[in-house]
Amino acid sequence: MLYAIVDLGSNTMRLCIYEQKDNSLKSIYEKKTMAGLVNYIKNERLSTAGINRTCTILEEYKQYAANFGLNAADLHVFATASLRNIVNTREVVDNIKSVTGLSIELLSGEEEATLDFMGAIKLFEGNNGALVDIGGGSTELVSFKDRQIQYATSMPVGSLNLYVNYVKKIIPKGEERDQIRNHVKEVLKSLELNKETIPCICGVGGTMRASAKLSNQIFGYPKDNITVKTSDIKEILEMIHNSKKQTIAPILQVIPDRIHTIIPGLIAVDTIAEFYGAEQIIVSKFGVREGYLYERIIKENVYAPSGK
Repeated sequence: MLYAIVDLGSNTMRLCIYEQKDNSLKSIYEKKTMAGLVNYIKNERLSTAGINRTCTILEEYKQYAANFGLNAADLHVFATASLRNIVNTREVVDNIKSVTGLSIELLSGEEEATLDFMGAIKLFEGNNGALVDIGGGSTELVSFKDRQIQYATSMPVGSLNLYVNYVKKIIPKGEERDQIRNHVKEVLKSLELNKETIPCICGVGGTMRASAKLSNQIFGYPKDNITVKTSDIKEILEMIHNSKKQTIAPILQVIPDRIHTIIPGLIAVDTIAEFYGAEQIIVSKFGVREGYLYERIIKENVYAPSGK
């Protein structure tokens, strides 16, 4: 049994195809597109160009899915902050439906955070802790105890909108970094979360995966290492302080498509880690897409093979 999920995000759009076999779930195909929809938002409205960009990518994804014998009705498309944080959401969803024939389910911040947890917990072994998913347009936070959610919330802070709002060139300078950090702190404060010390965070999403790749490259850890020390994040932020070739070389080697968003994203990671007093982050390969599949589509007791 094959399932196709499309995650319509602020920074990236992804098509993921999964195979359910013998009561287990395995990812068999993934296509990622750097859509950068935040760049198409003016006065809180997604422009016609942004809508056209989205439709073009979705039409491509329909063709990829067709190679697996799947048609448009088999594609389950959801959107997060990309369409949640604009004022013309209904217009955008209707236009996309008219052009592509695809219906889009809009997830609230709390729904996104909850589905993040439901996906990540399939691979994360800890019983207590916090989940953090830093996307392009929002960040989801989940506190859990005995593998049960204590709170699930979202804040409109993401690696791409931080870049767009605070960075003039490519790598943020000192004053810009301070502005990013202060903004993240203010938004965290506005959530009025209970202060708790969580030594280990479960990291989800593109920024967290990119952080692990960059950390592994710089410090010589194994490529499949999924543990990121928060002390290493601080060191990376000190090392990558300008746009000179030798400075940004590690980014260009492992995550070139995130050259503009990784440092704003890492500042957000570092700020949130300080809030929780976390010493390390364990990056989960599963997150909102898998949670959406488990909870909204399959609705059966399936599991993810380790490391898949």
